[in-house]
Amino acid sequence: MGQRQDLLAGAKRCIAEKGYSRTTARDITAASGANLAAIGYHFGSKEALLNAAVLESFDEWGTAIEQARIGSEAAEPLARLEQFLEGFLAGSVEQRATLVASVQAFAEAEFAPQVQEQLAATYERNRRSIAAMLLDIEPTAVDEAGRQLGSLVLAVIIGTALQWLIEPEATPSASALIAAVSALAMANGPGGSG
Repeated sequence: MGQRQDLLAGAKRCIAEKGYSRTTARDITAASGANLAAIGYHFGSKEALLNAAVLESFDEWGTAIEQARIGSEAAEPLARLEQFLEGFLAGSVEQRATLVASVQAFAEAEFAPQVQEQLAATYERNRRSIAAMLLDIEPTAVDEAGRQLGSLVLAVIIGTALQWLIEPEATPSASALIAAVSALAMANGPGGSG
């Protein structure tokens, strides 16, 4: 790795261990083996480096979501969703540091337009990818209704990930989440209370 990549890796490690706001330039240089001047040379400022690190972490989390999609080959959409959620939850242990850094991107987006823009682009890509997986179509064929389906599932993924970070043992399993979605759908169907 070059010094720029070393700085990014060190910043991601520091964010996961200390948090965005608690990470200092000295923390990053200690974690990366680079010197303080390298931060200015490659990124302009510590904040720009931290923003780049949270964006890279969020993209890595998006890639983890994409990877969980692989193997979701069941015939029915709910079964595909359950397989997807099982893969995502199984990978959460290895992805914990990435997930922590990604969550920090949400807060930082409020203050950094470039972070917000990148998060929005990643969300849009994941909405379409998730909908395509559930509907068994190409991402380019996802219409507005499919995009909304992808948004709903993305909300479930993010909510489940946050629960897992706070209280892993109380986080619902993939099968429990599917049972809840099914119960909701049945409640609103014919003869339901909705």
